[in-house]
Amino acid sequence: MTAETDHPTVLFVDDEPSILSSLRRLVHPQGYRVLLATSGAEALQQLAQEPVDLVVSDMRMPEMDGAEFLEQVRTRWPLVGRILLTGYADIQATVAAVNRGQIQRHIAKPWDDQELLTAIDDALARRRLELENRALLSLTTSQNEELQRLNTDLSSRVLERTRELEQSNAKLAQSVQQVKDNFLLSIQVFSGLLELREGGLAGYSRQVADLARRTVRRLGLGPQQEEDVHSAGLLHEIGKIGFPDSLLRKPASLMNADETSRYRRHTLNAEAALLPLAQLQDVARLVRSQHERLDGKGFPDGLIGNAIPLAAQALSISSDYHAALSGRLSEEAHSLVQALTLVRGGAGTRYDSDVVKAFLLALEDKPEDVPRDQQVSPAGVEPGMVLARDLLTPKGTLLLAAGFVFDARMVKQIREFAGREGARMTIFIVRPEDKART
Repeated sequence: MTAETDHPTVLFVDDEPSILSSLRRLVHPQGYRVLLATSGAEALQQLAQEPVDLVVSDMRMPEMDGAEFLEQVRTRWPLVGRILLTGYADIQATVAAVNRGQIQRHIAKPWDDQELLTAIDDALARRRLELENRALLSLTTSQNEELQRLNTDLSSRVLERTRELEQSNAKLAQSVQQVKDNFLLSIQVFSGLLELREGGLAGYSRQVADLARRTVRRLGLGPQQEEDVHSAGLLHEIGKIGFPDSLLRKPASLMNADETSRYRRHTLNAEAALLPLAQLQDVARLVRSQHERLDGKGFPDGLIGNAIPLAAQALSISSDYHAALSGRLSEEAHSLVQALTLVRGGAGTRYDSDVVKAFLLALEDKPEDVPRDQQVSPAGVEPGMVLARDLLTPKGTLLLAAGFVFDARMVKQIREFAGREGARMTIFIVRPEDKART
């Protein structure tokens, strides 16, 4: 239906007035709003002036035939339905109309009244569905944008409650928005939200992410999977954001039945939060599968063997290793030897043997071609310098992630923050010329 009326508008085009009269009489009982045109040119003028839902055109007309006319309708008004009436046995002309005008239906003259009415009803129903789908897509886009705004507001509130940045938080949030194209930086900041909570470990997710990426590199899975597993490592605990502090601090081995049930849902919560972001589709699936086991005893899907992606196993083994070292698996933290024994013992049951081998090699890897960083005070930071290491407050809160490029405004904010808080800030930077040589 058009916006101006509650009744669908149908435009009939035929160079014979008697046929137009017959068509008007046929559809009149259906309650349609009917427009008539005796040529393609006249019909195009009406389309430019009147809202139309469906065009029913004759094929053989002087000056402009039905194929040419319907091609112009498709180009200028693609959502208008198109039906062709053909009164002679010229299959090539009909094919041309189908290809050029992309008509939904063609009906031979003389037409069967019921067949034509059914075709008109079907075409109008299709148009209604297209309009409804567009409206739904617009609504979904609007809701996603609103959700992103709410997430940004939530991030700001968390930062405000820490009282680490006070009035500077709003300015820093604006800076993050201005560097929105740096997608990895945004992920790093987002992954740090849990680490602001009591029981969170500063830098924990980054350690898991870096080790998982090195493991995938050793497996030879390619740059894209290295990038995906690194993002998955940064976000692998985001599904726990709603956990109470007491549950965040508790090792998995000490959880009761209710806590274990809630804990086992965190990967599903994370996937649901990440899937709406197109760039994180594959990342979300890796996060979902981080607790799957080769023997099928994992969760949430109980996947077995090759059904578990190697990148997901790389994330799993890296997470388990750091969880053991930090005391997240049991009441007491594992020693380095105990943690290595744990992951080696999982070969063939928890992880593929090739994944274990790649992991052990990854532990020995050292960064290559990394420019030498320099330590400066807040007063020594200059625009263009690149942050070489995460910048933390004295309490361990992430201010800026490694890789951030300072501009004049951020330099001023960092200096003001350090002066106001009386904080001793250790800043490691790489100069642009050193960065360019790597």
